[in-house]
Amino acid sequence: MANFPNLRRLFIEARTDDEERDISRRAFYNAVLFLGSVAVFSLIAQRINARS
Repeated sequence: MANFPNLRRLFIEARTDDEERDISRRAFYNAVLFLGSVAVFSLIAQRINARS
């Protein structure tokens, strides 16, 4: 079987520490924003269904 390189390590080594931190921070904020929007839409759906 072929010995493939660790792709994550290659991407990390290709970036500076500041770039890696920026990408990680942006991914965290995107995840928080996504979960927040899911919660808001869920609350809206619950209120619409409660009125019906």
